[in-house]
Amino acid sequence: MPDSSEYRPLEGLPVPVAVLRAERVVYANPALTALLGATTEELSRLSMAELLARFTPKERTWVEPLYESRVRGELPQGSALWLHLRGADGRERLCHIQTTAGSLPDEKLVVVLALEQEDTVRRLTEALVATAVKMMHCREEQAVLELAVEAIHQQGFHVSVLRLDGDAFIHGPLRQDPAALALGEKLYGVPIAQVRFPRSSMPHIESVLTERKAAYTQDIHLTLERLHTPELAAFLKQAFPNARALDAPIFIGGTPYGILAVQGQTLSPASASTLELFAGMVGSALENVRHHHEAASRLAEVSRLQGDLVEQERLTVLGEAAGVVAHEVRNPLGAILNVATVLKREPQLSPIGATAVVMLEEEVTRLEDLVRDLLDVVRPFELRLKPLHLGELARYSVESVHAVSVATEAQVELVEEPELPLMQGDETLLQLALSNLLRYALRSSPVGGKVRMALTRGPSGLAVVVEDQGAGLSGVDSQRVFEPFFTSRATGAGLGLAVVRRVALAHGGSVDVRDRRGGGARFELRLPLAPKG
Repeated sequence: MPDSSEYRPLEGLPVPVAVLRAERVVYANPALTALLGATTEELSRLSMAELLARFTPKERTWVEPLYESRVRGELPQGSALWLHLRGADGRERLCHIQTTAGSLPDEKLVVVLALEQEDTVRRLTEALVATAVKMMHCREEQAVLELAVEAIHQQGFHVSVLRLDGDAFIHGPLRQDPAALALGEKLYGVPIAQVRFPRSSMPHIESVLTERKAAYTQDIHLTLERLHTPELAAFLKQAFPNARALDAPIFIGGTPYGILAVQGQTLSPASASTLELFAGMVGSALENVRHHHEAASRLAEVSRLQGDLVEQERLTVLGEAAGVVAHEVRNPLGAILNVATVLKREPQLSPIGATAVVMLEEEVTRLEDLVRDLLDVVRPFELRLKPLHLGELARYSVESVHAVSVATEAQVELVEEPELPLMQGDETLLQLALSNLLRYALRSSPVGGKVRMALTRGPSGLAVVVEDQGAGLSGVDSQRVFEPFFTSRATGAGLGLAVVRRVALAHGGSVDVRDRRGGGARFELRLPLAPKG
């Protein structure tokens, strides 16, 4: 066998090439050995007749006589043939076989041009274009990436998305050899998705992002040896000796997102160009997803501002009406209550009369509470901030609703996380909000039920959770519960929870409600440690 180093210029060619001397194969480049599934040594041991029988069985009956004629000099040496060539996978491909004279008198250079490469690129392009259309309808980034890697994998390639995360790359969706993945996770000790590859360890990928141009690599194993552990790199080299790679940049709006990394033994420059264009489509689809999210966020903000404006206008009108009602109702109520007090002192008052007076007092008190709640809903809040302990406010609120607890025969359980920090807040307004939450929960609970109030640390401050054992939301919109005058109970004016929301918003917090697991409602009031602004 001649020294293979003299054929080194042929090593990197993506086109299958063989060198013949004395009608024997003396060299086959990696592209040809991958196509045929045989090494140069194996090919060199076969005669020309054996080569034709093994790799062109369909054409043997006419190719052998033709070849012998050329050997005898009856036909010109430099020529081309169309042959069906059997590959390592057993498939037969229509190829254009070109034979030219080599650098030595008895040397021939055989070049194999597979027409199916063009067909492969066409199928790849069609598949990726169809996938690109689907990606444009995705509304989540993960869905875009999953569609992309699956489409590439279906064309016979291994593929990964490497996402930029600070000064490192991490794996996103991927389709890789299961054995290689299992070995990698064993050696790294964590799932591949959790392995961080420093950008400094991947200078070739860094240049891809810097130049915004894909890199096609004929031999990826030098890169893999720098990137992976020796054991994993050796495994990949043995399993995929002739693998080629493409690293294509993914940008979103001019900002680097990551790399579309594709590997395969049949990856050709033409396929690589198609995949580079596809990486650009992936970036466009990801940008489209972000635009949709931004648009949805802006729409939600506009809707919220419109809702706030409508509510403010309603409260303004309601405030004017409430002022009139308070003035016109409170004075008569005061007079009625004074009369009731005088009647209670009347010695000749009958038992029926005494009962009627008590009922009169209760109704007057209820109407006064209604007027007070109405004013609380509409009056502007001017916070008087001071350091407060939420636990003390909660205990005071529990005491303030004792009468309601007795009337409903429901109990309040207070659970407080230890060592809660102090918060800045308006003591009066916060007590009002907590009392209204408890009052609502008690009145919603069945006889003998339990209301649980829990005080905890929240993500950005403190949280108050109030749970009851009542009927829950019963299909009611959770946002409407906090609107003034909305109520799902037979009794009640629907003002208490509206006050709670106003107090929460005034402190820079929020409140929401959902059905409690096991029945009932679960309110959560979130408060920052200090109101913003």
